Amino acid sequence: MNGQLIPGLLKQSLFIAGFSWLLLLATVTQAESPVVRVMSYNLWHGGDAGKQPLEQTAKVIREAQADLVGLQETRGYAASGQPRPDRAKEIAQILGWNYFDQGGGTAILSRYPIGKASPGKWGVEIVHPSGTKLYLFNAHLMYIPYQPYQLLNIPYGDYPFIKTEQEAIDFAKKARGEQVERLIADIKATVPADATVFVTGDFNEPSHWDWTAAAQKAGRCPIAVQWPATSMMAEAGFIDTYREAHPDPVTAPGITWTPLTKITDPKDRHDRIDFVLMRQGGGKVLSSQVVGESKEAADVVVVPYPSDHRSVVSAVELTGK
Repeated sequence: MNGQLIPGLLKQSLFIAGFSWLLLLATVTQAESPVVRVMSYNLWHGGDAGKQPLEQTAKVIREAQADLVGLQETRGYAASGQPRPDRAKEIAQILGWNYFDQGGGTAILSRYPIGKASPGKWGVEIVHPSGTKLYLFNAHLMYIPYQPYQLLNIPYGDYPFIKTEQEAIDFAKKARGEQVERLIADIKATVPADATVFVTGDFNEPSHWDWTAAAQKAGRCPIAVQWPATSMMAEAGFIDTYREAHPDPVTAPGITWTPLTKITDPKDRHDRIDFVLMRQGGGKVLSSQVVGESKEAADVVVVPYPSDHRSVVSAVELTGK
């Protein structure tokens, strides 16, 4: 009997020791390779336009399991004669998170402490619990004129219809080029060369990674266009985390604009205009998901969905300093 008991105890001890070693290894691995989930989310007039409780907007962030969020359209509807309320601050309070008001209806929310802001307030410094320092910049670029509508003869403001790639590029540069230049300049003035930096935003412009010749041939876009906003970000050393996770724009369009109309609506054009970008070398993209109203349109589903933009959240294993 004792001869059977002692080996059993030995096996149990070895199992416990082995399990403890695996836990230690997992802890060390996690410490060496921290993961952060970064989200871009247009609230649609502070979440008020969707006529849902603000808690529903906060729920989208919770369901996305985000750690850092760049918000656009943070100002809600106001009572007559009153200033528009800052819903981003209220959402931060609901979540128990940190908050930075960028001004102009944009804000940054963070599960982690927020450090100093960039000179132009496009971004902030954030220290991950692992000790890794990273930066999050956030943008809401000019919404008019909107070139996909111009190309497809869809009225939207008093702007002419266009036909060619060059016309689309020229109008896009006039609308948003200067904003992107200021964003990139602010990043260069703030972020060390070896640091991890993310850019979130509603660019109000499609991606040159999406409107390709292959996508045109497959009927995903009317023509191929080297869209300038994302092209400028690529030239500045940024990658698109969604396209890193889903390289083919034909099989994975990742549409964020808009859940309000059907994909077949001839009076609308559905596109991916909300991004989580990362400077090359800042980390390894583990996944990127669209958050929206249905399983047909999104990877993470929240019903009812409170915004006119689907959001995007990307998980990145940090490798920068």
